[in-house]
Amino acid sequence: MVTKTGLRAALLMTGALLSGIAFAQPAPTDSEKEIERYRAMISDPMSNPGFLAVDRGEVLWATKRGAKNVSLEGCDLGEGPGKLEGAYAKLPRYFKDTDQVMDLEQRLLFCMKTQQELDTADIIKRKFSGPGRASDMEDLVAFIANKSSGMKIAAQLSHPKEKEMAEIGEAIFYRRAGTHDFACATCHGESGKRIRLQGLPDFSKPGKDAQDSMGSWPTYRVSQSALRTFQHRMWDCFRQQRWPEPEYGAAGITALMVYLNKQANGGEINVPSIKR
Repeated sequence: MVTKTGLRAALLMTGALLSGIAFAQPAPTDSEKEIERYRAMISDPMSNPGFLAVDRGEVLWATKRGAKNVSLEGCDLGEGPGKLEGAYAKLPRYFKDTDQVMDLEQRLLFCMKTQQELDTADIIKRKFSGPGRASDMEDLVAFIANKSSGMKIAAQLSHPKEKEMAEIGEAIFYRRAGTHDFACATCHGESGKRIRLQGLPDFSKPGKDAQDSMGSWPTYRVSQSALRTFQHRMWDCFRQQRWPEPEYGAAGITALMVYLNKQANGGEINVPSIKR
């Protein structure tokens, strides 16, 4: 006959044994090394499906569309009309013709509306790809960003509005809100944090964490079988924080990107990368 005392002791012993088993699992750093080894194996352009998006984006860039039946090849992304090399490395940035700080997606939408006179409602509806739904924006971002691959992130902070956006972005980074009282800093405000096997970069200070992370977007997500832009990353982060869904191309998201690029300044861009 098992007494209550004996049962309690058995349960405690079982818990101790299970704890021992848990502690005997491979160290997180070992898991991270295996993940990085896997990424390295499929990072070659011939193995990374993200480069299919680059190819599709190249076609879209040169495709004539809209009421004016012109391509995007005259779009000025900051380096002059049609000049793509190094443009992504300096975005978001201030544009005099709009008197705004704009990221790549905002600028592309502006060019579609003004230069092509294209109805962008369907473009925005398909801002993120899904089963049976391609995304022009994801493909265009992949193509344009790849033109800065191997270059350094060059955060633009010389114009007063760029400095203002960096300050707003920092405030948003630390702002706690939503049903779970989360902020970006909840997950990314100190080093050594992780979700399951996934290490979380620390954006609270400039340096390698921020550089490696910001220099890896856009990326091909193996778990989603899709090329994802940093706009999608922001949308998904706010979803997981249980915040309201941000409007696509919202100024607040751009401000947050300016702040994160400031923290990542000087980091090397290698895109499209590949992630889990």
